[in-house]
Amino acid sequence: MGNTRVLLVEDDPNFGTVLKDYLTLNDYDVTHAKDGLEGLIMFKNNEFDMCILDVMMPRKDGFSLAKDIRSTNSEVPIIFLTAKTMKEDVLKGYQAGADDYLNKPFDSEVLLYKMKAILQRNENEKSTEEETFEFTIGKFHLNSKLRHLTLDGAEPVKLSPKENKLLKMLAVHKNDLMPRELALTKIWRDDNYFTSRSMDVYIAKLRKYLKGDENVEILNIHGEGFRLIEN
Repeated sequence: MGNTRVLLVEDDPNFGTVLKDYLTLNDYDVTHAKDGLEGLIMFKNNEFDMCILDVMMPRKDGFSLAKDIRSTNSEVPIIFLTAKTMKEDVLKGYQAGADDYLNKPFDSEVLLYKMKAILQRNENEKSTEEETFEFTIGKFHLNSKLRHLTLDGAEPVKLSPKENKLLKMLAVHKNDLMPRELALTKIWRDDNYFTSRSMDVYIAKLRKYLKGDENVEILNIHGEGFRLIEN
């Protein structure tokens, strides 16, 4: 496995050069684009393992660039660099398919840490996703390949794609916290009604399906996410 290939899209030439050199020193293979349009062309013509996008850029901002990247590749991790700490921007970033973001000015070591964490998480998720598609949740059995949820050998319920993804993600994190952001970025990234409310509707649907076993429940961890637990 060669070095991780990173697309850095940053219109500030000094900051871009410094960041590129820093990441290169840390064994990343970095391609630096000077604006969103150049970034998109580079992305389409090369293979990358990760994208780091500045939000405020001429010709094409980071959010619309991320949307374009997402339309051709739904998996590549995206980190936004933003000068604003506006909550709307953070939500907009997750809506555009971000995996994480950093407010400028930031500590370069924090960026390295975030990059490693995301790459590691993707590796883990890939291996879990490839290996595991059957889950036991109390008296229920979930087959995420068929999208079947079965209670005690009864007729299976066919879940919608989003219900299936959400329940699978809860099952992977069973008895542990499933962060709200993780579900929103992984499952809702292309929806334009990007709100947590939409996810709450799906959680309510899943709770209805799981009513058949009173020992199974989905807890709402305020401000953090959800926990699927078996009592």
